[in-house]
Amino acid sequence: MKLELKKIGNSTGLILPKELLARLGLQQGDSVSVTEGPERTITLSAYAEDDEETMNLAREIMREYKNTMKALAK
Repeated sequence: MKLELKKIGNSTGLILPKELLARLGLQQGDSVSVTEGPERTITLSAYAEDDEETMNLAREIMREYKNTMKALAK
C-alpha cells in the first residue's frame, strides 16, 4: 500500500485509510509505537502502556550484558 506524507500545519503527517485502521484494530486518537528497522523500514504497532517499561528493562539488560550480547552476535 502506497501512502503519501502530507503537510499538516507546521508538521508532516501520514494519513492511514480507515480500512487499514480497522484491520489493525486502531481508531482515531489511539497511540501507536514506531520502531525503526534495517534499511529505512518502520513498524507501527498499537501502543501498550507497558511498552516503555519493557524497552527500558531490555536496554538495561543489554547494557549490563554488553559483552555477552557481542559474543552471541558473532
